Amino acid sequence: MKLAIHVPSFSYEGGPENIAPTLAATARAAEEGGADQFTLMDHWFQIPPVAPRTEPMLEGYTALGFVAAQTERIRLGLLVTGVTYRHPGLLAKTVTTLDVLSGGRAQLGIGAAWFEEEHEGLGVPYPPIAERFERLEETIQICLQMWSDDDGPYEGKHYRLAETLNSPPAIQRPHPSLLIGGSGEKKTLRLVARYADACNLYGGDRDVVAHKLEVLKGHCENEGRDYGEIEKTIIWGTNPLDDVDGFLAEMGEMAKLGIGRVFVSNEGANAAAWADELCAQTVSRLAELG
Repeated sequence: MKLAIHVPSFSYEGGPENIAPTLAATARAAEEGGADQFTLMDHWFQIPPVAPRTEPMLEGYTALGFVAAQTERIRLGLLVTGVTYRHPGLLAKTVTTLDVLSGGRAQLGIGAAWFEEEHEGLGVPYPPIAERFERLEETIQICLQMWSDDDGPYEGKHYRLAETLNSPPAIQRPHPSLLIGGSGEKKTLRLVARYADACNLYGGDRDVVAHKLEVLKGHCENEGRDYGEIEKTIIWGTNPLDDVDGFLAEMGEMAKLGIGRVFVSNEGANAAAWADELCAQTVSRLAELG
């Protein structure tokens, strides 16, 4: 199992002037410690489960471009891009740019979006959930077309592109990995089966994860997709350093289900030191789980 470091907060000591050096130090600590991936959230306001909405929040892809210049090997992405935040053609161009400038390390993580307050606050349309899922599928189709040799038009219900030109192309072949985040059984996991290279589930309960994976397996059968091709990942909701042995025992159970990557959120003001200690205590032991 692989470790991914997820950064949901930029409330660092020292104010805005200290965000860049702290973020850079955290990303370097994650890479040097052997973490496989480094991700940020995709929000404009801080989200209530983490901190008040007035706390600092960076635009995700700009921040990842900065992180790319601070690192050399670690995979980079957002967990996850909100489909409503960017036009799909520009999203494909943005992720491609990150992939080219990082030397082939970008992943597109994407989901249907949910935080209505930030949309209203900044004047961004927030369609009903059914439409957001329609837009999610069209966005995925557009990104995959822009990452292919087909630079022709795209005609969908919500998006119409006259020319899906994308030059330079992404470095990764056939394209940057596509991860779809969420656990919805009727729509999200069906889209995973149809399009994704990876899924991301909330990892709080083994039985729930096992059930979601069985649902995904059923969708794969219906779509004619090889279930084994899809990387199964979870996001973990507690600090592993509070009980390292307990965390590793939980991950052992998740590994038996086929989970291959766990995303863990940074804790405390000294994010770089936390990442360094987390990697030192878990990376090699997670790898032993398979």
